[in-house]
Amino acid sequence: MKKQQPALFAQHEHALEKEYELCPSCGGELQIKNSKHGAFLGCRNYPSCDYSRPLVIQENLETQVISGSQCPECSNELAIKKGRYGIFIGCTNYPECHHIEHQESEQQIACPSCKKGELAQRVSRYGKTFYACDSYPKCKYAVNYLPVNQACPDCGWGILIEKKGSSGHRQLCPQKGCSFKKDI
Repeated sequence: MKKQQPALFAQHEHALEKEYELCPSCGGELQIKNSKHGAFLGCRNYPSCDYSRPLVIQENLETQVISGSQCPECSNELAIKKGRYGIFIGCTNYPECHHIEHQESEQQIACPSCKKGELAQRVSRYGKTFYACDSYPKCKYAVNYLPVNQACPDCGWGILIEKKGSSGHRQLCPQKGCSFKKDI
């Protein structure tokens, strides 16, 4: 005869709907609720009680002032801050001064399209890294892979790109009509 496995959760007691604690405002039960910003704990007595708090309390990165640093624009101190695209270094006098320290790349690569700007590393709103001309919006040239400051031997385009694949590292010409490839 087979032994019946105990149910992991009974129908009336689902894992996500269990009691967490009592509402500090009205003494009602708190339950998990969902919004477009994610899950949160809210009072069961809503709308008469509108108490809510985040389900997960995230670690708050307080702005850490970098002692001995100086903003080149307004002479205030610089601080490590957290923004939409991650951690960055900016001025502590923020609303008045908009200075942000940019990461310097090892080599400056001239834009092969306009020949006036330089290719700079950027991060898209989805977190992907790409390289675009710093004289945007006049020049809209961009590549998705690391540019190499070397002209293409076949077509003469100003840069090559470095791509990682299953066969190893490769340098390619970013132009659509050119088929230059070189294994590194």
